[in-house]
Amino acid sequence: MSTTQAITARELVLDAEDRFVAAGLVFGHGTDNARDEAVHLVFHVLEFPFDVSDAMLDRVVSEVRRTAVEAIIAARITSRRPAAYLTGRMWFAGYEFQVDERILIPRSPIAELIIAAFSPWLEADELFRILEIGTGSGCIAIATAFAAPNAVVDATDLSGDALALAALNRERYPAVSKRVQLFEADLFPPTDDRYDLIITNPPYVPSAVVAGLPPEYAHEPVMALDAGPDGLSVVRRILAQAPDRLCGGGALIVDIGTMAAAIDEEFPAVNFTWIDLNDGGEGIGIAYKRDFHA
Repeated sequence: MSTTQAITARELVLDAEDRFVAAGLVFGHGTDNARDEAVHLVFHVLEFPFDVSDAMLDRVVSEVRRTAVEAIIAARITSRRPAAYLTGRMWFAGYEFQVDERILIPRSPIAELIIAAFSPWLEADELFRILEIGTGSGCIAIATAFAAPNAVVDATDLSGDALALAALNRERYPAVSKRVQLFEADLFPPTDDRYDLIITNPPYVPSAVVAGLPPEYAHEPVMALDAGPDGLSVVRRILAQAPDRLCGGGALIVDIGTMAAAIDEEFPAVNFTWIDLNDGGEGIGIAYKRDFHA
């Protein structure tokens, strides 16, 4: 697109969409199509809210802003970095989080449960101790703290770099920051605490599948994706320890993506309920302590 002619924000979005399609980009890090990806990037540069008016969309964009839009669109195409890494931010369960290559880009369908305050599966007001395993950016732990106002939320990650970013995100939300505790740990924190809820979006992609993922996924930390030859190496360890770390009426919520059938096959003694989501997504399961059978 020429930088000398008058160009509106709407035209910038449509041009970016066409170029993304032509370049064969892959989406799946908060957007699932070229139009939404273009909106994310163009609106970020122009500092537009997502509910921007038609009048604003049809205003001519200054040359300085057009140049900035061109730079980020070109970077998306040439580097194949996901849009969230280019903008440094992503939304999850209605909250904005800082993101970068230290962490997996927030996109778990668990957000739908958090927005609903875990209804009808749990009573949020009766959750007092919560553990999130593999917190990454801290988005699930922080959003859960808002949804469960009486809870202290412990959040673990094996990556100190990820926890440094989670700490920054925690400080963005002082209303809950004192109720979110971060631990550098392999799955469970170094305590013997019992929890009303354990929630996790662990790595679940088989190693061979990770090796064949599109270039966009190569920018994410491999440890957040790769779960061994069968994709179950991490969840296998979580399921082995979870019953002893749950209170009597406690529950485990997992996001295991496409691996739900494999979980049911390998762990018939765990009676997961796989939740039908209104907003799409799969592999969100809940198992109460009573659903773990020896």
